[in-house]
Amino acid sequence: MKLNLIPFLLLSITTLFAQATNKETNNWQNLFNKKDLSNWEQKNGTAQYKIEGDEIVGISRLKIGNSFLCTKKKYSNFILEIEVKIHPLLNSGIQIRSDSKADYRKGAVHGYQVEIDPSKRAYTGGIYDESRRGWIYPLSDNEDGRNAFKQSQWNKLHIEAIGSEIRVWLNGVNTANIYDERTAEGFIALQVHSIGNETHLEGKEVRWRNVRIKTSDLESDRWEMSPAVYENNFVPNVLTDNELRNGWRLLWDGKTTTGWRSVKSNTFPKKGWVIKDGELTVMKNDGAESAHGGDIITTEKYSNFELRLDFKITKGANSGVKYMVDTHLNKGEGSAIGLECQLLDDNMHPDAKKGLNGNRTIGALYDLIPPENLSRPGHNKDFKGIGNWNQLRIKSLNGKIEHWLNGYKIVEYDRYTQVFRTLVAHSKYRVWEQFGQLASGYILLQDHGDEVSFRSIKIKAL
Repeated sequence: MKLNLIPFLLLSITTLFAQATNKETNNWQNLFNKKDLSNWEQKNGTAQYKIEGDEIVGISRLKIGNSFLCTKKKYSNFILEIEVKIHPLLNSGIQIRSDSKADYRKGAVHGYQVEIDPSKRAYTGGIYDESRRGWIYPLSDNEDGRNAFKQSQWNKLHIEAIGSEIRVWLNGVNTANIYDERTAEGFIALQVHSIGNETHLEGKEVRWRNVRIKTSDLESDRWEMSPAVYENNFVPNVLTDNELRNGWRLLWDGKTTTGWRSVKSNTFPKKGWVIKDGELTVMKNDGAESAHGGDIITTEKYSNFELRLDFKITKGANSGVKYMVDTHLNKGEGSAIGLECQLLDDNMHPDAKKGLNGNRTIGALYDLIPPENLSRPGHNKDFKGIGNWNQLRIKSLNGKIEHWLNGYKIVEYDRYTQVFRTLVAHSKYRVWEQFGQLASGYILLQDHGDEVSFRSIKIKAL
């Protein structure tokens, strides 16, 4: 008996094609149907959004504020992929886990924004916290990320928001990694940035295409973080798995005094310092230097290291983070001697106007080198304000030192050079022989009589 194999072959081919198609889509969903914007709604500004073929086009307009084309659906854990092409003079962004509420800034869209930045700054793929904390992951320390953007061409973003982790890749290059618990769910939105009175920017376009999302079976499509790209951790007093793998450890556990002691004794101060709600706070007294609870130092010395911590200062406050501290230099009243990153209310504390050229303002190498935005010359340093948490980073490697404030480098020097020694010779430190020349020293948190809080104090050996 002869069998008709044609129907069987056709069925087999159809089945194989369906399997291949399913494997290709792999639970990905298109957010744009290439027909209309029925799954989207516009919020805040009134920039024009239109459809051209398989692209969504945003067109800038004068004086209308930031405009956002938002998904009607909210998403929590997902991988988002999107291609974008933008006019070189515009700025844009992709909102994720974002919201708009009547009781928050009159409905302003707020939340995580993956930046689209064709300017010379080149922060595309960085993370900005729209209408909240501002920049939380600028690309000031990621040169490969800054170079990944293709001017006037299509650029592909791969964005992972899974649990507390948000990671971004631009054209295959890992640009930003954060660990944060501020917002777990929200809509996705395409931004047309405001242009104010800049008439030459009116009518310029930003385009998006191939907008797709995956909300299940996420591990199969996750990408490996680059070991060279730091994960910025905003969850207080914990280390991520990635940080642990990369050699970070907590200098303060968020609960006890373990690892710290008074400069002038082997125990922690009995007064002046308070541990509460995961914060280590030096309390306000009469404003004197190290006269109440006194300074505290680490129980270990450090030489080549990277130190990161969060700090929060009160109105008019003065304090500092010192490193390479030599506890033998000053046995009298006042603070222990070491290199100091100044923490200060520049607007209210009189010390800001003393010294030379601002070398006693926040972030300065106290009395020696004033801070300036070295990551973005000509721009101010990025201080988040009184009562808000700020991130400080101090890097020490073979005598070369860097201070970073909220992701921007503000001081750099080599403490073993003649230039540094000359600075010391014209400062208050000239009375201390071999100041700043120790091979290693303690890390110190200063009691200067004002209320200042610390948390997430961690260190990595270099």
